[in-house]
Amino acid sequence: MSNQFRVLVIDDDPGVRDYMEALVSRQGYEVLAVADGEQALQSLETTQPDLVTLDVVLPGMDGLETLSELKKRLPDVPVVMLSGHGQARNIVEAMRLGASDFLRKPFEVEELELAFQKALEKRALKQEVERLRGRARSETELLLLGGDNPKMKEIRDIIEQVADTDITVLVRGDSGTGKELVARTLFQLSGRRELPFVKVNCAALPSELLESELFGFEKGAFTGAQKRKLGKFEYANHGTIFLDEISEMHPGLQAKLLQVLQDGEFSRLGSESDVHVDTRIIAATNRNLEEAVKDGSFREDLYYRLNVVTVHLPPLRERLDAIPLLVDHFLRKNNEQYHKNHQQLSAETMRLFMQYHWPGNVRELENCMERAVLLCEDQVLHSYHLPPSLQTAEDTGTQQTQSLKEAVDRFERELIIDILKSSRGNMRQAAKALRSTERIIGYKVKKHHITPKQYR
Repeated sequence: MSNQFRVLVIDDDPGVRDYMEALVSRQGYEVLAVADGEQALQSLETTQPDLVTLDVVLPGMDGLETLSELKKRLPDVPVVMLSGHGQARNIVEAMRLGASDFLRKPFEVEELELAFQKALEKRALKQEVERLRGRARSETELLLLGGDNPKMKEIRDIIEQVADTDITVLVRGDSGTGKELVARTLFQLSGRRELPFVKVNCAALPSELLESELFGFEKGAFTGAQKRKLGKFEYANHGTIFLDEISEMHPGLQAKLLQVLQDGEFSRLGSESDVHVDTRIIAATNRNLEEAVKDGSFREDLYYRLNVVTVHLPPLRERLDAIPLLVDHFLRKNNEQYHKNHQQLSAETMRLFMQYHWPGNVRELENCMERAVLLCEDQVLHSYHLPPSLQTAEDTGTQQTQSLKEAVDRFERELIIDILKSSRGNMRQAAKALRSTERIIGYKVKKHHITPKQYR
């Protein structure tokens, strides 16, 4: 373990403090050892620990009172309680106050190592959830709440109906359509949102490594297994696990996943006992699972277990009304990331975006916007800032030839949006720039489903 982690040891026994200091130092942590709760709280003024071990029985301020004060000041720092008594009421109270684990003295070295590993990994998962939550919330509004596409309205309805349940959801759609975003939205709207959200890409690892990643293993389960490792399902206990690319899981491993779906139980590699978990499962795939069932690469019983509620994400070319919203979002996002100040897209650039067939979907659009922001040296993004595939895009065969009225309407919409961006959403200035009246522009804004305030 990297020595960036600092452990605060609180124990009134000098022998235990010396032992813990030596043991924890050998594991690669920085250590500060103190004799009581008062010293521990004083030490927080100059040293903030990443993890705390705390004896239950202390002189003066006892362990539970110290724990309560620690969690008030450092709510996200995990605390491992140690006790030579292990009384049930102390364990229950410690967990209620926020302790991450409870070990009885004397404990094995491996028990302490595992408690540290589990506590720090859970803390890292929680921090990752918090980091992603704000970003995902704004993207959710754009992808799922923006636009008038009937398919997206149906998806919003499904999400609202099932989010705050424990029902299994299967998210289907082409690569880049936003399947992970749907999974995170379901998580954020659920009663489990304060608990871990754990993502596993089933296509990223070979079968034998994926099994140990999902379900963990015991010490000695195979060559190199020097200590017990918890699997992702255990870290997602009481939370949500997102199994991306579920269709790439080997059929032998699918049987073990089926057991978790049916019974909430599994066994670690090398273990004869079962582990029980309460985990909501959300799965995603870009493959035709019905065909996979027919050719034997995907278990039929698992398919029916996963396919309880299905969300079908349409490709971006079938929800073109979302493109202006996404473009504005990615423009702001990349301006902030790369310290740029680009204001808008040219009408020609937006025209290309609206006629392109987007084989890479939302992910491809995001990459195009990032490239354009990096290459552009003035305030307007032009078509020559785009990848060659868009610069040369003509009729891709995915759309029917437009009528003159459709072409005029599209150009009119793009022009009004460009002017509203320039005028920062001011309808009076936009009408003046377009040599029209505010009443007429107001009518056209409503006709084309434009929201002027989003350009302020």
